Amino acid sequence: MGWTSRLVQTKTTPLEPWRRNLYIIWIAKFIAMMGMSLVVPFLPFFVRELGVQDQAEVAMWSGLVFSGPFFLSFIMTPIWGSLGDRYGRKFMVVRAIFGLGISQFLMGFVQSVEMLFLLRLLQGGISGFIASALALVAATTPRERSGYAIGFLQSAIAGGNVVGPLIGGSLADAFGFRPIFFIVAALCTVAGVFIVMFVTEDRVPKGSREPRHSVIGNYRFSFQSKPIRVSLAIIFLSQVAMYMIQPIFALYVEYLETDPKYLATIAGATFSVAGLFMVISSPWWGRRNDEKSYKKNLTIAIGGAAAAYASQALVTSAYQLIILRALQGFCMGGILPTLFSFVSKNTELARRGGVMGIASSFQLLANMVGPTSGGYIAAHLGLRENFIVTGGILAATALIVRRTFEDVSEPGVSLASEPAPVDPISHE
Repeated sequence: MGWTSRLVQTKTTPLEPWRRNLYIIWIAKFIAMMGMSLVVPFLPFFVRELGVQDQAEVAMWSGLVFSGPFFLSFIMTPIWGSLGDRYGRKFMVVRAIFGLGISQFLMGFVQSVEMLFLLRLLQGGISGFIASALALVAATTPRERSGYAIGFLQSAIAGGNVVGPLIGGSLADAFGFRPIFFIVAALCTVAGVFIVMFVTEDRVPKGSREPRHSVIGNYRFSFQSKPIRVSLAIIFLSQVAMYMIQPIFALYVEYLETDPKYLATIAGATFSVAGLFMVISSPWWGRRNDEKSYKKNLTIAIGGAAAAYASQALVTSAYQLIILRALQGFCMGGILPTLFSFVSKNTELARRGGVMGIASSFQLLANMVGPTSGGYIAAHLGLRENFIVTGGILAATALIVRRTFEDVSEPGVSLASEPAPVDPISHE
């Protein structure tokens, strides 16, 4: 039975609360990711419409506008996660999705590229939907099913990123640039209403002695815990490597002498293959994480991605990329779900939102470092060499997993349950 059919089960077989939360959050996350990626294809053209005409300045502002949300998200995501542990993770999810909608709505009215950049910064500061949704699902899902739940949730990101760019350009051609921002705002509002109505969360009663952890305390806990510390490093390295290819992939397709008449179509379709296979593989990897060794799964996933990336440097035709991109997407679908599930299982519930926020911030940091590094390497070494460097980084990361990664000590027992050093500033 598919997950969509399970949403309409009869009253005699009610859907478990954690499953209902997971499916509603998945829908909301897919809508949010699709909405955010709708604007990606035409951002440079919108920058030009706002009065920037010089090609170099268009490129510069396009990069700044694209990266804008990541700057403040890197700082704010752990803070929002910590507040979610205190005041409710559902509240943080609702705040984030409506914050995203408000920022998109305001972007539809901008009259200058500077204002667009500031609103993109605002989006990163007040949104943080991905991390808050991840924390909510991790906190409300039974421990023995958390791997599946997080893997399933990650497929919404890949699915939204596949669908959004495919239809964003068409919508912009049909309606213009500004209406797209209003469409995204409306989608976020609908998703937020669904979350308010259908998602549930058990709250700790007021006056309980449940500890409250500060952001600094969560960072200290994360860096003192070897399993989490190693996981953060792997998140950063693996995502930097993957994002190094993003800014130069279309140029590589062009370099392979694709017919210029169909260049955009072939580049877009080839690029989307990886996302499609991430959608397919993420739940599969998630189920494996509930049954198999995290260390083994990570080694296979990162090693497979390394081989797929490095092999792309050897192709002679854009069509040869399709199989390698499929393998790349299948393996990539197993990296973040495995790492986020592992971090969740090694963190006590009272600080789980804050620590998951820190893990997400390391992914955001990679989002900033990866594309910049990839562009620099491509400019100084070459396009093919960029794929080789990416494969080398991932191969080194797989080696780090083999030598330093530790599985949960016993089924159902978190390493985070071991006594931690007393942190006098981590509690209020």
